[in-house]
Amino acid sequence: MPSLSLLVDTFNDNEIGPEWGNSYAGAHEAGGQARVPCAVETYAGYQTARVWTFAGATVYLKLAKVPAASTGTNVTCNFLVICATEGTSLGFAYNAVAGTLRLMANVDYWDPAAVVLPYDPVQHLWLRLREDGTNVYWDTSPNGSTWTNRRTLASPAWIAASIDDTALDLWAYRDAGVEDYAAYDNVNTLSDGAVHEVEAVLAAQTSLTAAGAVSVHAAAGLSAEAGLSAAPIVSVAAAASLSGQATLTADADSAEIPEVAAMAAGIRNLHIEQGATFVQTYTVIDPPDWTWDGWTARAQIRSAPADQGALLLDLTPYLTVMGAAVRLAIPAAVTGTLTRNGVWDLEMSLGGTVVRILQGKVVVSLEVTRP
Repeated sequence: MPSLSLLVDTFNDNEIGPEWGNSYAGAHEAGGQARVPCAVETYAGYQTARVWTFAGATVYLKLAKVPAASTGTNVTCNFLVICATEGTSLGFAYNAVAGTLRLMANVDYWDPAAVVLPYDPVQHLWLRLREDGTNVYWDTSPNGSTWTNRRTLASPAWIAASIDDTALDLWAYRDAGVEDYAAYDNVNTLSDGAVHEVEAVLAAQTSLTAAGAVSVHAAAGLSAEAGLSAAPIVSVAAAASLSGQATLTADADSAEIPEVAAMAAGIRNLHIEQGATFVQTYTVIDPPDWTWDGWTARAQIRSAPADQGALLLDLTPYLTVMGAAVRLAIPAAVTGTLTRNGVWDLEMSLGGTVVRILQGKVVVSLEVTRP
């Protein structure tokens, strides 16, 4: 039962996250923003799956850029909480032609009692929706910290009824004029840390030093002698190597485990082509002659981490332990069942000892050619 309060995104990795698996019509990340095209006679949106809950939740964001009216007569961008009933929603709508901000609780796509404000790009830079079990509140802010309430309404019954059936939809449309885009940023966060898309080398003797910043999109092999060092790692569809000269002892089972157990799991995003066979091998080398024999590999793809996410695919049946390596081989018939992005991790277990060695996003490329 994930609350929309838990949805956090800075849009800084230039890749649509698994939380936004229902995005459509060219919505994408660029420049540290979620960008939604405002194209002629096209509805485009950055949208989550309908697995969230708005009851008792708060969701806010920065409306970083609004579309220009150009020659259009209906040009809009929206920040909506929607449910499974078509046309039923809560949120904000910017009207580029009228220069207004509409605060609405729609039924059949309309709210005759909506509050309409003259749009102020400074005072309305940040928008917030919240629900406390009694009322829904529409708030605005110039900085995301100091908020002004603009509308309060008794909570519609659908909010409590739509548990795990609600989505956030950031969409735009124009009927005419020059195509541009709406930009959204900082969902449920004021932090907007930079992303460094570079390769990095980490090395240490008695302490840890870094020659660069770890790339969000890079996976890394880890090795250790007296301290810690790392070489560049996995390329797409290649094997990942993690190595260490020392070993640890499992407190639960008194079994040797690899040095990587003392390190954070490597970041490895899976790019899966729907309807195509997927094969990758991940290798851990821990001298002398490390082997995973006796260990069990397990992995899953979910729509979101932990209990917040629905299980999209259990990868465990498709994992094979081969000495120091773990092979993931997903048949084409199985990848054909994947229809949306997600997150994953790979864990090795022996008795009560669990080592997470890899984790990351899962990006599904939908199939065009059908059998």
